[in-house]
Amino acid sequence: MKKAIFFDIDGTLIDTTKNKMHLSEKVREALNKLKKAGHYIFIASGRPLDFLDSEFVSFGFNGFVLMNGAVVVIDNKVIFDEPIDQKIVEDVCKFCDVENVEYILESHPKVYLPEQFKESELFFAYIDIDILKFERKFKLGEFPTYKMEFLTKRDDAGEIYSKLLKTPTLTGINDPFHCDNLELYAAKTSKATGILHALKYLKIDIANSYAFGDGLNDIEMIQTVGCGMAMDNGNPKLKEIAKHTVPSVHEDGVAYGIERYIL
Repeated sequence: MKKAIFFDIDGTLIDTTKNKMHLSEKVREALNKLKKAGHYIFIASGRPLDFLDSEFVSFGFNGFVLMNGAVVVIDNKVIFDEPIDQKIVEDVCKFCDVENVEYILESHPKVYLPEQFKESELFFAYIDIDILKFERKFKLGEFPTYKMEFLTKRDDAGEIYSKLLKTPTLTGINDPFHCDNLELYAAKTSKATGILHALKYLKIDIANSYAFGDGLNDIEMIQTVGCGMAMDNGNPKLKEIAKHTVPSVHEDGVAYGIERYIL
């Protein structure tokens, strides 16, 4: 019986905060065992496609749940997408222009960063994301926006971000590792809703679905799948609701979970 397994990236497969930038050999072997057994493997990430390292794009995942469920791709085909209302995007951008807040608009398959935003250039270079892939000259309305990220060095960044978090129909989180950053996305989408679209498309019962995660934006998917697993390095709230806690990302916890609870 075919199963579908969904993997968060940061803190689950790799750890960019501690320079663990690539899949370990044990995790690669475990993922390949799943593929060989005929199961489906997915990335489930808050990232857009352009933020994924080529290692993940070329590895052989069957699909991607991107931007917290706003876009679902299976076998290189978009099977679901839910953009943010364009008027809301334009209003948020106008607010940011007035308040000196830099933003990036995440679409599919491209992302859009205004060419005048130099602080964002430095930030993406710091986290090893190639800005040469970004579109730098564009007009609002030329593409759908599925998620927005923000950066400001203002002393009152918290107050500014609180105003952005009150944007109707949107929700978001502050990056716990990069406190100058905020991300916003549609409140009605999550990794869990994206996973449900993928399972429906593949005709896989939810009882045969699995997920690995470590962060607060993984809570919905860990609660939704048949068997949700939290990394030992993960948020305590996530570990409380997960069916199993597996070893940390630095101890190849994903490989452990695959071998013990799936294969």
